[in-house]
Amino acid sequence: MAGKVVLITGASRGIGAAVARRLASEGDRLALVGLEPDELKKVAEDCGPDAGWWEADVTDTDSLRAAVEGVVAQYGRIDVVVANAGIAAPGFSRSMDPAVWERVLDVDLYGVWRTVNLTLPHLIASKGYLLLVSSLAAVVHIPGLASYNTAKAGVEAMGNTLRAELRHLGVRVGVAHMTFVDTDMVRGVDEHPVFGNVRTGIPLANRVYPLELAVEKFTAGIRKRSRVVHVPGWIGPLKIFRALIPHVVELGSRFSVAKADRAALADIEARGADVSSRASGAGGLADTAKAKARR
Repeated sequence: MAGKVVLITGASRGIGAAVARRLASEGDRLALVGLEPDELKKVAEDCGPDAGWWEADVTDTDSLRAAVEGVVAQYGRIDVVVANAGIAAPGFSRSMDPAVWERVLDVDLYGVWRTVNLTLPHLIASKGYLLLVSSLAAVVHIPGLASYNTAKAGVEAMGNTLRAELRHLGVRVGVAHMTFVDTDMVRGVDEHPVFGNVRTGIPLANRVYPLELAVEKFTAGIRKRSRVVHVPGWIGPLKIFRALIPHVVELGSRFSVAKADRAALADIEARGADVSSRASGAGGLADTAKAKARR
């Protein structure tokens, strides 16, 4: 499949940027879409002279449409779409900023839908491949990440539905599930004075995997047009036990959540809800600035 035109959202940093670099090194032409123009430019330079970048916000249909049209104008086609743009904002639902809770869904769920909606005609034309980035959070619902869990479960459902809807048109659909990977976003969550400790105390979520593992799995999935991508592989078998997982999470967090809830309220009192529950990492800060600019 090398030599394809690959559009990746959320390509400024993390998994999006790293996968872009790998695919470019194997001969693909990369169309990078994201919020941070300086970072996008750096990634595009790493991806070679055939790479292009477009600043766009997946919550803004007009800017995303302009980016997709720009990609098609430059390359004439789109063969692969990786709907990767996402943010995570830690906080308990009863106390975190409601605007931030809703922003996570707007980016992580509706942003994926907008990406699908705008690129699908081009994928149908090329009989291409669509990879929607969900998460282990669609399966294991960690306290303090309700908005993220909700969004990623929706992405999984969207991908499973689209797979059946698009197969007869020659478009293959994959859904990626990954646990915590060493990215700026995950490091940002772990730096939170309350919720970094919550994550490390939950079974199945207390390990961070190297970014290179995600790059290998994503690249292989794209080449094979896989229906699922699991980072790491044990996520696949884990899905068999979905009905039991909430009980495990509830048991594991039985005592820690009450303590963390009190700590979260204290943190909000000290720093304010907008700071305590804002999106994590440098990419999250860029999204926060974009969201505030549009209000």
